[in-house]
Amino acid sequence: MPESRVLHRAGAVPPVAVAGSGMRLRLPDGSEIIDGAGGAAVACIGHGNARVAAAIGAQAGRLAYAHTGTFTSEPAEALAELLLADEPGGLTRAWFCSSGSEGMEAALKLARQYFVEIGQPQRTRYIARRQSYHGTTLGALGAGGNMMRRRLYEPVLAAAFSHVSPCFPYRFRAEGESDAQYLDRLEAELEAAFQRLSPANVIAFIAEPVVGATTGCVTALPGYFPRMRAVCERHGALLILDEVMCGMGRTGTRHAWEQEGVTPDLQVIAKGLGGGYQPIGALLIGRRVAEVMAGGGGFLHGQTYQAHPVACAAALEVQRIIAEDGLLANVRAMGDRLEAALLERLGNHRHVGDIRGRGLFRAIELVADRATKQCFDPALKLHARVQAECLARGLSLYPMGGTIDGVRGDHVLIAPAYIATPADIDGIVARLGEAVDAAVAGAEG
Repeated sequence: MPESRVLHRAGAVPPVAVAGSGMRLRLPDGSEIIDGAGGAAVACIGHGNARVAAAIGAQAGRLAYAHTGTFTSEPAEALAELLLADEPGGLTRAWFCSSGSEGMEAALKLARQYFVEIGQPQRTRYIARRQSYHGTTLGALGAGGNMMRRRLYEPVLAAAFSHVSPCFPYRFRAEGESDAQYLDRLEAELEAAFQRLSPANVIAFIAEPVVGATTGCVTALPGYFPRMRAVCERHGALLILDEVMCGMGRTGTRHAWEQEGVTPDLQVIAKGLGGGYQPIGALLIGRRVAEVMAGGGGFLHGQTYQAHPVACAAALEVQRIIAEDGLLANVRAMGDRLEAALLERLGNHRHVGDIRGRGLFRAIELVADRATKQCFDPALKLHARVQAECLARGLSLYPMGGTIDGVRGDHVLIAPAYIATPADIDGIVARLGEAVDAAVAGAEG
């Protein structure tokens, strides 16, 4: 292969994926890799789906692009209707874009404009959580609490964002603290953040219902989100839920918030929306915000490729396949199997401190010592070692470091396609178990 002129995200030139079918990617030498994380929890119906490819081709031949400042398109209207016909959780309107980061930027802007429209222009502050991730653009990065990704750009991030603790019991619940006491503490911390900023100045609280890549599939304790929602309602702020990674069926229901007992004012979705067949994300808008915006002069934000007809056609076909093939039921069944298999193979492993997640969105946290939860030396990059050992065994997962504070902590995320079979799940866990053993042996040796 000639020298690459692509600026690759990891610096070095990665292996070339030349084809994909189902849950497998093929390399130039003909070898296959099981895509055990859907890339980054993206390829939710697997690779090479002929129905989606046909829908993309048909739409491209009919209408590839129309500027949304002047036109709408049939695929955009149909996709919005499919997602919102039953007005889930009071969500009534959709704004389509090309990525989760763009969706979060739109959420931040729309939330600000909403308060200006209703006569509260003094609201200029957002509260989010540490060890979260909301995107890579400057606004979304400012909202996020991924210190590893923020560090280089900290001097140019907006001062509009404050951060409170995540609900991460394995790492941050105090010794001897009950679930109720921990939730009391987190609620009090959010209330204190509102008071410090002045409640009338806060636009929104932003959170991932299941935290994705930054901490590895961390679920909140039952009752956490209703408490956070209550704080927002007490002070008139919005609740923005980021379901870019955990939403659109990944946890077993179309929306992860369905399992939390809350509904959002604004919700960002992306990865599972189009399954990787086209770049697409969306901002879903609750009724009270949508009604105010409908009565004004429109949303003061726009992008060239928003509601792209081909992208919307691809997502529409992906969502139809998920519904027609009953794939959410399979996510729940295979999610249970994945959890059981991980517990059986790694539940007592001396270097696996926690196994967590929901549906087909699971992770293991790697530790040097189970009893003390001591991390491996970050210089060892154990998460990357595990991925290298997985690749050597024909499996790709999603590794990440900085689980605890952006520096310390290693985890590996498992997020196979919704079409996964029992054999797929068992094969993924078997290879992962071998990879963990080999990576730890190499690090200790």
